[in-house]
Amino acid sequence: MNRRIAAVLVAVLAVFTFVPIASAQSTPTLSNIRTGQHAGFSRVVLDLSGLPAEHRVSEVTGVSNCGSGNPVTVAGSGIREILSVTLIGAAAHDDAGNPTYTGSRNFATPGLTHVRGIALTCDFEATLGIAVGYGNPSSWHRVFTLTSPNRLVIDIGL
Repeated sequence: MNRRIAAVLVAVLAVFTFVPIASAQSTPTLSNIRTGQHAGFSRVVLDLSGLPAEHRVSEVTGVSNCGSGNPVTVAGSGIREILSVTLIGAAAHDDAGNPTYTGSRNFATPGLTHVRGIALTCDFEATLGIAVGYGNPSSWHRVFTLTSPNRLVIDIGL
């Protein structure tokens, strides 16, 4: 009888030892997109609740929605190139599906010299896609993360 009780206790402890404890929010989320003009470059800032596992950047001539595959036309005039930024391990909604970013998902940026428009292209399975349209194909860019607060920064300049 004691062996049975000991075996049951060991089995129960093993289950509770290996069950992961869920966090309040497992995926970092987007809360805001800010823009600003600086001397020599335009800046786009993605405010996040945490940092993504990684981000990927590529220069493209067009983007599409990751869910439907339909083309996305980035708002703004004079767009000749697009910087596609993909955040792996980030979302614009919480674990319950409620949006954490409620701003425009495709907008022109008339106050910026180098950036013409910004569009969200993906918010699916912890992948967040952002397209930044710009006018000059010879522009430079840099993309990096900062903390306190958490954010991903996209700079585009000549």
